[in-house]
Amino acid sequence: MKRKPTLVVALGGNALLKRGEPLEADIQRQNIDLAARTIAALTEQWNVVLVHGNGPQVGLLALQNSAYDKVTPYPLDILGAESQGMIGYMLQQALKNRLPQREVSVLLTQVEVDAADPAFRHPTKYIGPVYNNEQAAALQQEKGWTFKADGHYVRRVVPSPQPKRIVESDAIAALIQREHLVICNGGGGVPVVENANGYHGVEAVIDKDLSAALLARQIEADALLILTDADAVYLDWGKPTQRPLAQISPEVLQGLSFDAGSMGPKVAACSQFVEACNGIAGIGALADGLSILSGDKGTLIRH
Repeated sequence: MKRKPTLVVALGGNALLKRGEPLEADIQRQNIDLAARTIAALTEQWNVVLVHGNGPQVGLLALQNSAYDKVTPYPLDILGAESQGMIGYMLQQALKNRLPQREVSVLLTQVEVDAADPAFRHPTKYIGPVYNNEQAAALQQEKGWTFKADGHYVRRVVPSPQPKRIVESDAIAALIQREHLVICNGGGGVPVVENANGYHGVEAVIDKDLSAALLARQIEADALLILTDADAVYLDWGKPTQRPLAQISPEVLQGLSFDAGSMGPKVAACSQFVEACNGIAGIGALADGLSILSGDKGTLIRH
């Protein structure tokens, strides 16, 4: 039997908890069940490796974590690992229920970053819920957090260093070889740096799209699909002149600019993958899944 082509799917944390929705477990379960329907359909044509975001979830964990003042708040790398377990479990269960004959494996994943990455001095990665300006100002004063505009609201931002190497890549490759549906690199992976004493976690959240693209390149996947809460990549986003990009090459995309905290990393991740592996990459809405890869919906990036 011919092996199916390999597809790395990056599922946005905002696709699992939509912008402005209450950060409730039941709401997340409902959204994850919808996501599982799309992922399950993709497995008919593809051998799927699933990477998920954790922006809303890790921000929620940080809020819950800082509410109890008898213990020093846990650092972001540990909260990132917690979010991998939380979201990975919910995705694994939903997918297994839809694909009972399929092995579904969740792998806690560390991703190496550079301690000297300039991103540590310029936070851009949105995490947690949305706030109004008054709420953000109070939290900034209380906790020392950094906030930036996100649409009509503001959200906390944290450093987002470039992923360099997936520490557990051999284990991921072994599971793919066994045709498991692998859930890995959750939240972009737990950010770690390596020194003479081994690996150590750092205060950051890796962009899951760049992490998914790195994974796709390492395993020489055939396609990369980024599913988010936007139905396509838009030029002039938020302006009266905004318009979607349907099919486009990495070369043309290089001359365009996109928001560094949201669409920018997605476009960069897809362009890097297409350039390196000569595959195809798509960006679009969760519900459009297969239609994005066929070029009928969303944005398809290819040579």
